[in-house]
Amino acid sequence: MQIGVVGAGAVGCYYGGLLARAGHDVMFVGRRTHVDAINSHGLLLETQNFRGYVPAKAATGASSLTSPSLILFCVKSTDTEVAGRSLVGRLGRETSILSLQNGVDNPQRLRTVTGHPVLPAVVYVGSEMAGPGHVKHHGGGALVIGSSPRSEALAQMLRAADIQTTITDDIERILWGKLATNCAYNALSAVAGISYGPMLDVEGTTDVVASAVQEAINVARACGVLVQEDLLEQILKIPAAMPNQMSSTAQDLARGKPSEIDFLNGYVVRKGAELGISTPTNRALQVMVKLAEMKRKQ
Repeated sequence: MQIGVVGAGAVGCYYGGLLARAGHDVMFVGRRTHVDAINSHGLLLETQNFRGYVPAKAATGASSLTSPSLILFCVKSTDTEVAGRSLVGRLGRETSILSLQNGVDNPQRLRTVTGHPVLPAVVYVGSEMAGPGHVKHHGGGALVIGSSPRSEALAQMLRAADIQTTITDDIERILWGKLATNCAYNALSAVAGISYGPMLDVEGTTDVVASAVQEAINVARACGVLVQEDLLEQILKIPAAMPNQMSSTAQDLARGKPSEIDFLNGYVVRKGAELGISTPTNRALQVMVKLAEMKRKQ
């Protein structure tokens, strides 16, 4: 298949790298530093059982895409509309778009600007860009995608590339569960500059995590979404499962990039305000990250 990866960061390069290794024709769209490295040597894919260069092409803009079979849309939530508009006129009728993004409203926002169907997906992977054109996998890797007439064919293709893929009829519930997970750990990892592993060893951290998650659950319920009953229990297992992972927000701060915090904790705060639900913990975590961003700008 001809596959375009729009947003050649840690998530896009990991999944795009696996697809390229499986023999698909992959074009990465991303920043110049990664584009140059990929075009010179291929993508350096480092997983828990593989390390090597996989052949791929790269470009800094979507103009190199011409009616691809599949788009993996992996840009930050802050860039959804701009990157989406760059795809207008470059999608075929049969092009499938998978939104592999944090947050819950990106598929709708992307659908609005492209006028093209967008399939929501929830990503469970720990990865980072360890250097130009070099993606390093820390753990996980499963995808959950929404149900559509094309979902089964996409799932088979992804599974063949060693990407564990599940189809669900209740993608909104899964999206909100992932949002609650991001609300629990992203800001804490970013502000402290630490990985998930030692986080819960600090007294009081578990209480903060539980409060942030419960607020997200309350807002989800008010939106008509019932998350899984053991969500908090599962979220509290993440530091042990991925002890070396830094949150995407932490990686953004470390690189001096704008974070997605307004679409994570900030989204819970906004929706809570609309629905009359108090979200003080998420508000505090959002403000902490915004202050850290301000400090770095200064």
